[in-house]
Amino acid sequence: MVYLLVAFLISLVITMLLVRFNALHGRFSFDHQTTGAQKYHDRPVPRIGGVSIVIAMLAVTMLAIFREPALGYEPLVLLAVAMPAFLGGLAEDLTKKVRVLTRLAFAMISGMAAYYFLGATLDRLNIIGIDWLLQFGPISFVVTAFAIAGAANAINIIDGYNGLAAVVSVMIFAGFAYVSYYIGDRLILTVSVGMMGSIVGFLVWNYPRGLIFLGDGGAYFIGFMIGVLSVMMLARHPNVSAWFPLLLCIYPVFETLFSMYRKKLLRGQSPGVPDGVHLHMLIYKRLVRWAVGSTDIKHRTQRNAMTSPYLWLLSSFAVLPAVLFWQNEYLLMLFVALFSILYVVLYRKLVLFRMPKWMVISRKHKLGALAAKKKASRRRRY
Repeated sequence: MVYLLVAFLISLVITMLLVRFNALHGRFSFDHQTTGAQKYHDRPVPRIGGVSIVIAMLAVTMLAIFREPALGYEPLVLLAVAMPAFLGGLAEDLTKKVRVLTRLAFAMISGMAAYYFLGATLDRLNIIGIDWLLQFGPISFVVTAFAIAGAANAINIIDGYNGLAAVVSVMIFAGFAYVSYYIGDRLILTVSVGMMGSIVGFLVWNYPRGLIFLGDGGAYFIGFMIGVLSVMMLARHPNVSAWFPLLLCIYPVFETLFSMYRKKLLRGQSPGVPDGVHLHMLIYKRLVRWAVGSTDIKHRTQRNAMTSPYLWLLSSFAVLPAVLFWQNEYLLMLFVALFSILYVVLYRKLVLFRMPKWMVISRKHKLGALAAKKKASRRRRY
């Protein structure tokens, strides 16, 4: 609880300062572009929220080294190897000129450093044949670097609306914290709890109003931490199934893989080209934008915030069974398959304008709520 509280308070304060004094850094940090395939804000917003998360984690790391000497300097080493991934994303946030492949290369450097300095070795996926290949050092090295970089990129891909990537990441870290507590891994537990507090501190200023964004730096840092903790848990605990972290992270992972399939194989485009048909964007366009009714730009932030809860719910369909059945490999595999089917069916329905009834917000109910709010406002005025 100490790590959680310290991380939360430091992240909360640093993020507040970044928002309050944005005039000092806005020239570099603002996302001024409010139109485009993946732009859903109505005013320039700073996109350096990852800075507060990194600073909060630095404080947690130093506190953990002081309070728990048995951890040694591993928490600090973990934070250090995350820096290439974070700085590659931060460079994009400040310059808007860093290509996707360059950011992925920096994330892979972080993955390689984690392999070498932390023993984060992906030598099993609990799949016959593949596990045999992963026993060869060079293959394991390359797969580890790709897997960790892929996790970093996956969080960046789902970071499309206020609070979406942040809350999904908190749920994932909560799953890591629960299992690491059960198996007695203090390093993974400390880092997971610290990340939860850091992200929630940022989230206070991000959701629902979107006063600051994670940015690529924050998304790549969080994604790297998710990827490296997944690999470290498998490397340090042979009794943990490889399907546990996969199911825990299945929403961002499947979103990334499906996006690559859709762009490369169906459209013949580069997977790095941004488009407007990710699942979270379809929910925004097909459901939320219709429910709000207004097309005014001043209501864009409201529509933005209303999108994320749908994806939080979707992600919980994977996180909850992962935590409940983390020791049962066959059930984990079953839920991975069920989630994949659910995702594809839902995506197809949204593309074809066949929205599931349970997802549709009553437009009449929404307009009634807005009218009641305006009426109450007039009463207070008089």
